Amino acid sequence: MSDLLTQREKIFADRKRTNVLKNGEQRFIHFLLKQLPKSITPNILTIIGLLGSIIVFAAFLLAINFNKNLLLLGIIGLFINWFGDSLDGRLAYYRQIPRKWYGFALDIIMDWASIVLIGLGYYFYVAEPAKILAFLFVVFYGWSMLISLLRYKIIDVYRIDSGIFGPTELRIIISFILLIEVVLPGSIIYSAILITITLFVVNILDTIQLLRFGNERDGKEKE
Repeated sequence: MSDLLTQREKIFADRKRTNVLKNGEQRFIHFLLKQLPKSITPNILTIIGLLGSIIVFAAFLLAINFNKNLLLLGIIGLFINWFGDSLDGRLAYYRQIPRKWYGFALDIIMDWASIVLIGLGYYFYVAEPAKILAFLFVVFYGWSMLISLLRYKIIDVYRIDSGIFGPTELRIIISFILLIEVVLPGSIIYSAILITITLFVVNILDTIQLLRFGNERDGKEKE
């Protein structure tokens, strides 16, 4: 048991997680890693993650042109995105073939591409003036990514979560938003307003904390 725990800790050692689902998610990821065949590589998982985001984007378009219930395909897409995005880097560490900086750069780029696809799908799905929310969502999520990168630079801790919320929790929230939209058409606009405001507030608080970290580091370097 202790050896299993040590192995799991090593797999996730390169980043600090604070999200509420951390423990259960890491155990599940560790279980899945042991089931993957050798033919599945970290790069293949990265492609699978991007494919999941493309499915979410397609779900919005299909819902517009055919049937609103097809929006539920987006939930499947979000799970596929989670699967690929969460396991690609972890698989590299599990097989002891990590490329820290290559993986770091690729992960950031794929996360950005994924959030743009999701935001673009929402943009096409809703009517004016609600389309502006798609722009704000992408901008605020990009802002949170910048905060993570700057935090890494300043305090050498890479954290992708904002308190108890992380990308996994966001995917779950978006899944519920899609489900509720199928049951209550038009509700997605109010959900988007809420999630956009939440991202904005969280980013403001994280920015204040980031500036405090920067000020503290400046003080230490002057000593």
